[in-house]
Amino acid sequence: MTRKLTILDIAKLAGVGKSTVSRVLTNDPKVKIETRERVEQVIQESGFVPSKSAQAMRGGSAKVVGVIISRLDSPSENKAVSGILDVIYAAGYDAVIMESQFSTEKTNEHLSVLQKRNVDGVILFGFSGCDLSVVESLNHKAVVIAVDTGRISSVGYDNYGIIELAMANLQQQGKQNIGFIGVDPSDKTTGLMRLNAYIEYCESANIEPSYQTGQLSHESAYELTDHVLKPETEAIVCASDTLAMGVAKRLQELDRSDVLVSGVGATDLLSFIFPNTFSIDPGYYAAGKASASLLIKQLAGCHEVTHLTQKAMIAQ
Repeated sequence: MTRKLTILDIAKLAGVGKSTVSRVLTNDPKVKIETRERVEQVIQESGFVPSKSAQAMRGGSAKVVGVIISRLDSPSENKAVSGILDVIYAAGYDAVIMESQFSTEKTNEHLSVLQKRNVDGVILFGFSGCDLSVVESLNHKAVVIAVDTGRISSVGYDNYGIIELAMANLQQQGKQNIGFIGVDPSDKTTGLMRLNAYIEYCESANIEPSYQTGQLSHESAYELTDHVLKPETEAIVCASDTLAMGVAKRLQELDRSDVLVSGVGATDLLSFIFPNTFSIDPGYYAAGKASASLLIKQLAGCHEVTHLTQKAMIAQ
């Protein structure tokens, strides 16, 4: 079995000291160009892979980004994570993914662990009631997704635009009697903002509102459908694809194929299982890419705080 090379081996092969190899690995600008090139050539030819933990202990980059998501089973967050990984892998970073379960306590525990591991940066999926003080203390080493914060960079979703787009699309199809099923308004984004967007659109378009809110689950939406559905109902807008699946299932049982259902999330299974549906894509994958690109840029020395909002579109 071939012995794994060490930094000392690389130093001997390059004719330099062990400390010089360490400085090359940590991108120390004081290393002479010709020395750096010689060491890098030996590293490349030998296939040497430096230990990330050892680099971190020497004060260099661990080349690791921590990602704290709300739920491991969230299709929307998984799409965003895919975007994050595409960017950080291309930049030579690895990822440590942790789940907050919408708990401030767990989030802070995860942040503490990541800081002890000396990760280069953190991307946090925010949620209503999330305590941002700890992640904000990381300054340019952190980016937040889905919640607003003035102290560090963030990437958000156009929660008003998402519902306005769904409503406008339904009206273009001649639908006027449109109901809404959402999430409890205690959730400020998926819940309150999307509900308010529906109510305000109804007022501006002279539509009589009919809505219910509950849990972010297809079971909740299934049970709420009967409270929104009327004989004249032509469509039901849902705050997420998960809710849309519950509504579509109940409408199927009631033989109400005349009612069109819209969701949010661009979940492929929605229209595949229930043809009388469509979904709004808030740009989850793009938000993941944008957040990772922001973080990589900040880690490279650009410490400007940036706030981005993803534009929604009808999923194809």
